Amino acid sequence: MKKFIQSKFVNDYGSIFVLLLLVMYYTWNTRDTIHHPTDADAGRKMARQILAQHKKPAVWIVTRDTEADKKFAQAAKEELEKGDATVLGEWPGDPRGFRQALNEALEINGHIDAIATHYYCARWNPMRPAQLQASGTQAQVHTPESYRWPSFLTRDNLRNILNQNADIAIIAIGMTLVILIAGIDLSVGSLMALASVSTAIIIQRYMGGAATSTFGLALGCLMVLGIGAMSGGFTGALVTGFRVPPFVVTLGLMMALEGAAYIATVRFKNTLADEAKAEGGEIIAATPETIDIQSAAFDALGKVEWLGIHYSAWLMLALFLIVHIMMTRTTFGRYIYAVGGNPEAARLSGVPVTWVIIIVYILCGVLAAVAGIVDASQRGGRPAAGDQYELRAIAAVVVGGTSLFGGVGRILGTLIGVMIIAVISNGLYMANFDSYEKMVVYGLLIIAAVLLDQLKKRGLKQAN
Repeated sequence: MKKFIQSKFVNDYGSIFVLLLLVMYYTWNTRDTIHHPTDADAGRKMARQILAQHKKPAVWIVTRDTEADKKFAQAAKEELEKGDATVLGEWPGDPRGFRQALNEALEINGHIDAIATHYYCARWNPMRPAQLQASGTQAQVHTPESYRWPSFLTRDNLRNILNQNADIAIIAIGMTLVILIAGIDLSVGSLMALASVSTAIIIQRYMGGAATSTFGLALGCLMVLGIGAMSGGFTGALVTGFRVPPFVVTLGLMMALEGAAYIATVRFKNTLADEAKAEGGEIIAATPETIDIQSAAFDALGKVEWLGIHYSAWLMLALFLIVHIMMTRTTFGRYIYAVGGNPEAARLSGVPVTWVIIIVYILCGVLAAVAGIVDASQRGGRPAAGDQYELRAIAAVVVGGTSLFGGVGRILGTLIGVMIIAVISNGLYMANFDSYEKMVVYGLLIIAAVLLDQLKKRGLKQAN
């Protein structure tokens, strides 16, 4: 067992193997899930079933008043009309008022051949055959066919795993660089929160809010990235110039930045309250709550999809690729490995160790700010954003194979580590675990990864 842990296979492919095992486990564990489709594709398939059973039918469409059901109803309507069916109308609501609406449809057309709906609406009491007959119709209720499929492997769930972890993954990129030089940055979660709040305030207060131009959005984001760069530069300067341990520096900065995020939020809310008072409006006591960003163009970053994946996730993947190229194809990337492996030997070899460390912390700060911008585009400016994200980022980095002692690791390994953490989090969510129970898992993952790293190091020492 010891030889296997210290083998080249575990070193090179261990994290991928763990990810595959997790996927297989959650797939098996959710294999008996019954799905009742309500998407547009299900609406089209159901419409074809109705057309196959009825010739030029009069159809009434019944759904709930949700965005997903609206797409379902629209797709069904279009497919029915293509097949010469008469769509009498739609009922986007709830069971209350259903019978009256049904009676009105019957009065207008005289009869209804089919009711197009889905599993959830078909369970309403007024939709049961006896109740429909009591209303004076023999209409057949049609629903999309249900099926069994592992809920973990559904398209929506897999997309959510990627979309919902883009901000953590971006932070993990910067954390990988810092750990590669044998450092640590505990302030990234708080810096993300400050960046999220700062983004909202800058766009709403100084860039025009809903009327913000593309240039204004770009300028506002650059200002936020500057905040991240200054924070990282401050950390790097203290670590290199005053030899303060990075753990101590970033721990203090974590608390300071978290407080700054809440202070900025409350002061912004106070400003809005003062303006409302001046205009004779209602005054609401300022609280550190989310700052809404009224800019559709900015929301696109976190909410608009391409090929089913949010722009923010595409940005995350692009950043991984860029940093991977930097680490494998540039002199600076080799400098990072050299500083993490042996800073004194690197200095004697002509590597500017001080500047490498400072630049790495700046990059980490900038990437944390990028994560804050992404979070703001998804949920608004939140002073509570990034809570304990530093723990999740560190877990992803070490699980991905990067040594906490520096000099060993790969950016693509971190991407696998992020996916491992995301899959575990998703699986725990499906099993109804609470957030504090998840933290136990993340902490144990870090301990296990460090123990594995130590075993690898012992194996290498014995081999030499």
